[in-house]
Amino acid sequence: MNDFLELLDYKNTPWLTILLAGLLGIFISFAVIQFIRITASKKDWTIIKAVRQNLTNVLYFFIPLVMVTIVTNTYSRQHAAYGWTHGISKICLIAVSTWLAVRIIIIIEKLLIDDLDFETPDNNQARRLFTKIKFIKRIVVILVILVGVSILLLSFESVRQYGVGILTSAGIASVIIGFAAQKSLSNLLAGIQIAFTQPIKIDDVVIVEGEWGRIEEINLTYVVVNIWDLRRLVLPITYFVDKPFQNWTRNESNLLGVAFFHLNYDTPVQKLRDKLEEILQNTPLWDGRSWALQVTDTQEQYMIVRALMSARSSAQAFDLRCLVREQLIEFIVREIPSALPSYRIQGVDKPII
Repeated sequence: MNDFLELLDYKNTPWLTILLAGLLGIFISFAVIQFIRITASKKDWTIIKAVRQNLTNVLYFFIPLVMVTIVTNTYSRQHAAYGWTHGISKICLIAVSTWLAVRIIIIIEKLLIDDLDFETPDNNQARRLFTKIKFIKRIVVILVILVGVSILLLSFESVRQYGVGILTSAGIASVIIGFAAQKSLSNLLAGIQIAFTQPIKIDDVVIVEGEWGRIEEINLTYVVVNIWDLRRLVLPITYFVDKPFQNWTRNESNLLGVAFFHLNYDTPVQKLRDKLEEILQNTPLWDGRSWALQVTDTQEQYMIVRALMSARSSAQAFDLRCLVREQLIEFIVREIPSALPSYRIQGVDKPII
């Protein structure tokens, strides 16, 4: 390399050498990327496919910048006037290296998530790990960017103290930021707490602010709940630490569905119980674990009958409850209309329905 630079020294310029180094880096990048693409098309390897989807664009910049930085470093040592060329290439290399590190983290995240099985009826453990992986990935990406900026500042004498400050004054910075952004920090800390204690997970079924929905996103400072009618409810993440809410699938996906009926006292309960069993036996929505039909309360004019049935998930539990209501009401109207609720007034022979 030194002999080659001496050959070009008659013009005292590094441009031709830098150009050749960049072209060599582009050629190597093209060869590596083509190898990745060919391998991904012929082999069913998850890691190769993940690299092809997330890393090829970075390699177009990373390898040429490595070659250019090596050349400018060597040249600037012999010609101090061209030290600025090495400074520029080093800035670009650090930035692209940070980009490369972030993409590698995304590849690792993808590989870990691909190993999770969300298709099982009880996917509670998969959703638990998915939530942890997503949150830890975001934290690591922030740390990588912070380290990249610090290394960039440490590379230059004039701003080196700022890079040292970023890495060594976390205590002072945390106090200053704490006063300036106390709310944001409380959200961040709440997010860390939720990621590991997991009162909620991705795809959990929850009741918040009187709305039924699923946890769609858990970000560093807020949570997005997908409401049943496709609205999105965005809540600060501290909501799930400070306020009570219902989580229907925290420990398992299986749920019990309930349907209530207000019926007259002369209703043949056993006949309804037999009909409920028949309905459940003829629908795949019922998971076969448990069911019951009981009189749970009595009022002056009617009694309250509760139909209880189990399902594999909240969505199936909702559909099963609707099915049971429809078919039991149809059965009552057709077979035992006297069971329909009615109100009796003193001095009137017939009930007013």
